[in-house]
Amino acid sequence: MTTPFYTGGCQCGAVRFHVEGALGDASVCHCRMCQKASGNFYLPLVSVSGAKLTWTRGEPKRFRSSNHGYRGFCAECGTPLTYEAPDGVALTIAAFDDPAEIAPRIQWGIEAKLPYVDTIRDLPGEDTMADQGAAAFLADLVSYQHPDHDTDEWPPERAP
Repeated sequence: MTTPFYTGGCQCGAVRFHVEGALGDASVCHCRMCQKASGNFYLPLVSVSGAKLTWTRGEPKRFRSSNHGYRGFCAECGTPLTYEAPDGVALTIAAFDDPAEIAPRIQWGIEAKLPYVDTIRDLPGEDTMADQGAAAFLADLVSYQHPDHDTDEWPPERAP
């Protein structure tokens, strides 16, 4: 049997990680601290306490968000990366190179859940290129985001 192995990192590529071993519980947290830390409606996290986490490029800067926890993020681009508490470290699911394979199984902090979160799935949906007003802008868009895989160096050239 092979040991599970996962990679990920921030948007700019200054911080990269790999996790060797089985991931723990995956969840979303609706608490106000997680909303603020992620700049989003909720924060999807997965525990890595039973696995070996290695920072392979850079390391997160940490903010002490409470007397019990720290939030790790990239100091260069601001990508949220960790929630660190006495019971272990959790990584943000979207920071993994393949987040689709890590499905949350429970919601925490539902007392702070925003009232419209459960109805977002009912909103009409469109492909990005369907926005005719942004078509010209999108047609020549060049991403400086780190790719969803490890690289020997990053960035290959400095973004202007």
